[in-house]
Amino acid sequence: MNRREFFRHALTLGLGGRLAPNAQAQSKPQPAKGVTGGRFLTINLLVRVNQIEAGKGRNLGADESQWHTLDAVRRLREAIARAVPSAKVGWGFSPLALTDPRDNYRAIRDYALQCHAERGDEPTLTVGGFFANMHNTREEVDRDVADGLATLSDWVGGAYRPRFVIAGFLSAANQRTLSERHGVRACQGHMWSQHAIDLGDSDGSIAYPYYPSSEHALKPAQGRADQVDCLNLDGWTVDFLAARRAGTGPGYNSRLGIGPIEALYQGNMPIAQGLFQMMETASTHYDRGYRLNGFGWCTLAWEVSLIEQFGDRTPEFERFLREAIGQWDDLRVVPMGEFAEAFRREHPDNASLVYRFVQRGTGVFGSDAELEIRWHMDRRLRLAILRDWTERTPWRVIDLTRYDLHAQEPDRPQRDWSLMNRINQKGLRPQDRPIPFDELDPSDKDYAREAYEGLLRID
Repeated sequence: MNRREFFRHALTLGLGGRLAPNAQAQSKPQPAKGVTGGRFLTINLLVRVNQIEAGKGRNLGADESQWHTLDAVRRLREAIARAVPSAKVGWGFSPLALTDPRDNYRAIRDYALQCHAERGDEPTLTVGGFFANMHNTREEVDRDVADGLATLSDWVGGAYRPRFVIAGFLSAANQRTLSERHGVRACQGHMWSQHAIDLGDSDGSIAYPYYPSSEHALKPAQGRADQVDCLNLDGWTVDFLAARRAGTGPGYNSRLGIGPIEALYQGNMPIAQGLFQMMETASTHYDRGYRLNGFGWCTLAWEVSLIEQFGDRTPEFERFLREAIGQWDDLRVVPMGEFAEAFRREHPDNASLVYRFVQRGTGVFGSDAELEIRWHMDRRLRLAILRDWTERTPWRVIDLTRYDLHAQEPDRPQRDWSLMNRINQKGLRPQDRPIPFDELDPSDKDYAREAYEGLLRID
């Protein structure tokens, strides 16, 4: 069954339907020396007390404690195991969730430790519950990271140290501390293409792993002199066409992709469309992206409070995993720390990183079916061009972010940590209007020409 046949089949199943068990669900678990030649999916399960634990005694957003139950957590982890028996996931505990004495949190922590011992799952820290730099100074974040890692180590035992932490967004200075002081050399430290949605903005990075510059967490290091030795990873793989927009509105969501919030809990979008969207987003990376980049990677986080708060979507998620492992039988579901280690072994710096992506819209919730987008991303720049492929309109540049230019993070806590310079895909500023490549400033044309011509040559 191909993906579009799956979509039609899913429509007939309704919310209670299930795909038949997939005989190919057994994956190939042996870790590779690097990532080249592999297809990877990283899943992080987030356990918090408050949506944003902004610091000691300061909590923002919803109190999620009533929605954290062992039953919900177990249902989600068992659904993953049924679909992919060898799957290993990350468990991101917020600082409060690591110490909360209530029975539900004790039971969840015990279960996570069981999964760590029996399945190879990786417990880690979710710094501040998410978006710590939006609310705290760098010094406060460093303190909270140190305290959280110490608590995590005491809980797991045996001088345990995770291979990565989860942060939503984490500043370059805090990532440097994480690496140099704590020996944690990978971080889910940016949200690719996020603006005017959720509780923090961080648009301007490249979508696949990179080492950040000491100037800005969203800027890839230009060389060893400015490199922070902490691999920076995205948190949610999104649809490149939906991501052109800012925020969410009638008929669109800029975070649409494989994340469950947008694909499975979007109230005005049928579940079958969400499943179709998840598979099509994955295909961008595991099919054409795999051929262009030599490997494919998707990632998502599941806030486990969603199950009790908005309804159980674990059967649908299991259905997606079964279909994915059937479509790409070499797909490996591994913790983000394991993926990061494999990547670091192959790429000690940004010098060899060149990522290219091509996607045509799915027609679902803001992913315009008539549009085609092409992205080039490396340590020097990111460049996106867009056209109507049905009308064969000329290509227009919708994003040119130059990483050779000086960048500077905010000097105090604030919502927006984005990196925008020449043209940004969100179209929020007057200079962000799509333009033909030849109408760029001459210096920008010279700088981006090789990347642009490479995008045009893609078959």
